[in-house]
Amino acid sequence: MAAGGMPWAQAREVGDSGEELVCVHLESLGWQVLERNWRCSDGELDIVAADGPMLVFCEVKTRRSARFGEPVEAVGPDKARRLRTLAWAWLEEHGRRGSAFRIDVVGVLRRHDAEPVLTHLRAVA
Repeated sequence: MAAGGMPWAQAREVGDSGEELVCVHLESLGWQVLERNWRCSDGELDIVAADGPMLVFCEVKTRRSARFGEPVEAVGPDKARRLRTLAWAWLEEHGRRGSAFRIDVVGVLRRHDAEPVLTHLRAVA
């Protein structure tokens, strides 16, 4: 079971659908999605994108309800620190040390009875 009592496969499906919506959103802004679900020993980056010359590491949080808070509220100081560490690891692996970057969080609220709502917070960490 995943957090919140949802089976892992269902939780993964919800997360994947949220990430797909966010990629469409970012591309509609003129951004280029460079990579999805990049992993290393320290964890995973959901989306790496380019906003012009700026690299953006996007953490995506998808929920089916706001019963436990808005999706973006799931990224606290500890998660933000881990995202910075992951961003530095990605930069190192891709030969981009010293590149300008920021970390964004995009929350996706996917209620069954409504269109998905995206909340995009820029430069959170």
